[in-house]
Formats: sequence, structure tokens, C-alpha cells
Amino acid sequence: MTSVEHDRLERVVLDGAALTRLSPLLEADRAQAVADLQAENLFSLPGRDDGPYALHLSIQEGRLSFDIRRADDRPLALHVLALGPFRALIKDYHLLVESYHTAVAEGREARIQAIDMGRRGLHNEGANLMQERLAGKVAIDFPTARRLFTLVCVLHQRI
Repeated sequence: MTSVEHDRLERVVLDGAALTRLSPLLEADRAQAVADLQAENLFSLPGRDDGPYALHLSIQEGRLSFDIRRADDRPLALHVLALGPFRALIKDYHLLVESYHTAVAEGREARIQAIDMGRRGLHNEGANLMQERLAGKVAIDFPTARRLFTLVCVLHQRI
């Protein structure tokens, strides 16, 4: 088996009560991020080659939980990260989602484009932070980090 075959997520599962009350925009973000992750990602546990992996992502007691399992759901690793470093970015993400919704409802194309640019920048910042916080624990590429950041924002609807 080559590293390309096993250094990846086969499945992403989001756990949490917040998922039952997603707005249509957050649901669309969630669905797109999961679909993109399942289509293409780079995800590995340093020093191991027992992937592909299943990731159960959740927020528990104010912490971000990466429950990493084999594809058959046998547990491999659990990494818990403090949400503090992500809080300002998550708050900004939700403000941008609300602004986007308002701009779409008002039909303000120039505003929509400006918000999209802001979202891209915010996702880049979130991806960099995600890679920093997971360094030494989980190896991910930048596009995977961007998508995981989106899912963290979806999981944490209110700060």
C-alpha cells in the first residue's frame, strides 16, 4: 500500500447537538467541506501507516476533539485541542456567514463578492492555525486544514 492510499481520511463524522439546528448556509458549508474532504485530503498520524482513517470530530466541554480511528472504527488516537486560539476566527466566521446571508437576501452582488474574499482570507488563517495546533500530532495539508476549520466553525455555532 502506498502512502497516498493510507495517508488520508476515508470518512469524517461530526458529533454534536449543534448539528441538529444548522442554518441552511451552515448546512451547505458542512456538506461541501465533508464532500471535499472525502474527495481529496492528506491526513496522517506521524510515524504510522495504518490509514486510511475515520475522523470523529466534536466539541466536548469547550475543547475540540479529534477522535482518529481506523477505517473499521477501531480507535487509534485522541487529540484534544483548546478552542481558545480559534475563538476569534470562529466568531468572525459566523459574522461573515450572517453578512453573506443578508447580502444574498438584499441582492447585493458587490457585497457578496467582498464577503467571499473575506471568507477565503479567514479560512486561510484558520487553516494555518489548524496546522500549527496539530503539528506533531496529525499531518495535514493546507486544503485539508481549511476544510477541517470549516467543520470546527459549523460544530461551534455560538461563542
